[in-house]
Amino acid sequence: MDSWDEVRTAWQVARLGTVSGAAEVLGVHHATVIRHIDALERRLGVKLFQRHARGYTPTEAGRDLLSVAEDTADRFGQLSARIKGGGAEIAGDLVVTAVMGMSAMVTPALMAFQQAHPNVVVRFLTDSRVFRLEYGEAHLAIRAGAVPEDPDNVVQPLGYLRTGLYASRSYAAAHGLPRGPDDFAGHRFIGVEGDSARAPFNRWMAEHVKSDQIIWRVTETAAMKDALLAGAGIGFATAHLADADDSLIQVMPPQTEWDAPLWLVTHVDLHRTPKVQSCLGFLKAAAAKWATL
Repeated sequence: MDSWDEVRTAWQVARLGTVSGAAEVLGVHHATVIRHIDALERRLGVKLFQRHARGYTPTEAGRDLLSVAEDTADRFGQLSARIKGGGAEIAGDLVVTAVMGMSAMVTPALMAFQQAHPNVVVRFLTDSRVFRLEYGEAHLAIRAGAVPEDPDNVVQPLGYLRTGLYASRSYAAAHGLPRGPDDFAGHRFIGVEGDSARAPFNRWMAEHVKSDQIIWRVTETAAMKDALLAGAGIGFATAHLADADDSLIQVMPPQTEWDAPLWLVTHVDLHRTPKVQSCLGFLKAAAAKWATL
């Protein structure tokens, strides 16, 4: 194969399903992605993708090629990660990824880490998708829910993400506040759609609130807080963030059954590097304070 860049581009398109997604990951213009795909198909004399309105789907020939590309990318990613993280100096990029909604909790710890190591550039990525540590997409991940099980990762507990039920003062003035689940009738609620619906507190809402009372639905944390502040209804918010906001009133305090376990995840090849170990220390120190809030 003449160009690994073209194969790598095709693999990212297949993995993400869109040209724009591949362009973002690769750090190139979407026109470059299209040019690579077209050139690779001309060179091979076959169509690697079916184009449609929602994105790109690999053909049979595309799947054959991309299975090899994925294995190759895996090996390159692990090699690159070992090289980047192998130095003793704490400098360069540090990529940390976390579940959405944790920025207010994590940012102070990352700032303290960077102040201690001013030659580090922190890249803090919050997204609904899971970044692949084995491909060098991040040095360290903070994940919530079931314990991650990838055998190539080192997983450490980081406590729990505590969540309470809240409403704005404007909602309380207009509708009053329920005293508990038995008093939910007649109230309006904010729910979620998508992957976040699997969170334990959202499952609890589905069991205790009638569907026709959930009159506002969102897909991410920032939109949930915006809806709460606007008085759209009663909804869940991270206790660490909501209890610090005077415009929100706690309807129900955090319940143990709503807690989401948090995990620090690092790839085995980078886990013991000085940069990663130092950042882990700052995050663990911060998490010890979260537990007292």
